[in-house]
Amino acid sequence: MLLKVTDLDISYGSKATVTGANIELKKGEILSIVGESGSGKTTILRMLAGLEKQDSGDIIIDGKNVNKLPSNERGIGFVFQSYALFPFMTVYDNIAYGLKVQKKDKKFIKQRVAELLELVGLPDVGKRYPDQLSGGQRQRIALARALAPQPELLLLDEPFAAIDAKVRKELRTWLRDTIDKIGITSIFVTHDQDEAIEVADEIVITNKGRVEQIGNPVKIYLEPKTPFVAQFIGQSAVIEDYSKLKGFETAEGKTSAIIRPEFIEINKFEDSEYHQFESSMEDAVVEEVSFRGNAFEVKASIDGISVTGRYPLNASRLKKGDKVKVLIKKLYTIDENTTNILVNKALDDSELYYI
Repeated sequence: MLLKVTDLDISYGSKATVTGANIELKKGEILSIVGESGSGKTTILRMLAGLEKQDSGDIIIDGKNVNKLPSNERGIGFVFQSYALFPFMTVYDNIAYGLKVQKKDKKFIKQRVAELLELVGLPDVGKRYPDQLSGGQRQRIALARALAPQPELLLLDEPFAAIDAKVRKELRTWLRDTIDKIGITSIFVTHDQDEAIEVADEIVITNKGRVEQIGNPVKIYLEPKTPFVAQFIGQSAVIEDYSKLKGFETAEGKTSAIIRPEFIEINKFEDSEYHQFESSMEDAVVEEVSFRGNAFEVKASIDGISVTGRYPLNASRLKKGDKVKVLIKKLYTIDENTTNILVNKALDDSELYYI
């Protein structure tokens, strides 16, 4: 285990910012910490880097407790959201900065900088200044500078937040490929779910300073452990009283539920007559129809309950006000602390499935 974080806490005044954070990361893995603004994800990263001092808990890197070590002795590279390049230094000098601090000889520095410029795909920009580069290029140089001292752990704090959407998507793939190529253990903070899922092997979901769930992206999506995770990951509609829906009985102590688009089947009203589960389908009215590339996204109202589902491109078109039939195949029941999956009785009579 390259990184082990145990019961990490930090407070500012009377306000707890991070409470009981526990994280483990194997060598060569990429972990993404994802959550809403103010959820504590950047604070966790800064504690790992030694830029913030935790009130309690342990940070162990490659078997060594680094609680008392300053940031420059932890073997960590840090890529900031704002690039943090020195504006009056050339690209070459920016990348070489950490190596000069380590008092490496000039020949080694020259060779290392050339290697890193090649690695990030910008071999010919060494003599330029940061303001002569695009946002995407500056972020690549920021990564090269962080990698120059050959850190054991790479930390990236929302590195693409200041970059436009098209370039950001391209950089995700590039970052994953680059990290895989050099095999460095990395932690990537973002508020963007797609970014986290695309880049990371494992995901940490944070909420109000607490770690809600840790796991691989697919497992977290399919098996959310808490109501927050079920609502945060993916696209969800929250239903206050799901007992009003056909095929579902209220589980003890639970009336609220979460329904995702993939849990829903939408049929035109006239096409539903011979459907296998026609008796369990809800009458609904289309509220919105949006084109999403590979399907239409349809928002429909079931007696005042709004749900969103996918509708195939090759089916006859729907428009606002059309009557449709909606089959809700399953849903997540939620209470204050737990999430369970409930399957429509028409599809499965085996009651409640616990995650």
